[in-house]
Amino acid sequence: SEMVSFRKFSKKGSRYMKASTCEWVDKAEADFISAGREYRARKSPNYDAACFFAQQSIEKYFKARLVEAEISFPKTHDLDVLLDLLVPLEPLWEAFRSGVSDLTSFAVAFRYPGESATKELAQLAVASAKQIREQIRRDMRLN
Repeated sequence: SEMVSFRKFSKKGSRYMKASTCEWVDKAEADFISAGREYRARKSPNYDAACFFAQQSIEKYFKARLVEAEISFPKTHDLDVLLDLLVPLEPLWEAFRSGVSDLTSFAVAFRYPGESATKELAQLAVASAKQIREQIRRDMRLN
């Protein structure tokens, strides 16, 4: 008898996606929600966390796209490195370059004592993540 191998697929949007891609997308969405929640919090907002989660959201969306395309990627939080791997697949994503550079630096700069994010920087990080996320979700047919 013949062995049949198949990957698990999940229905997301208008097409089937690998289950592992869906897991990355779900984590990316959770981080995006956390970024917005921390930015908007009336009581004790954590602007450092808003910046961090904004970066994490885009990092996980990038990794979702790479997983879906079966492209391996290094263990990195540097969005520029991931974007370099993605541009051959998604040439229009080159437009994200300045936004992802900002997100990478925001996330790293505010993780440890020494510097803290202002409300304005957190707003910029969340807005940048939102814009990039919307394009990624369109291109991955997740809307």
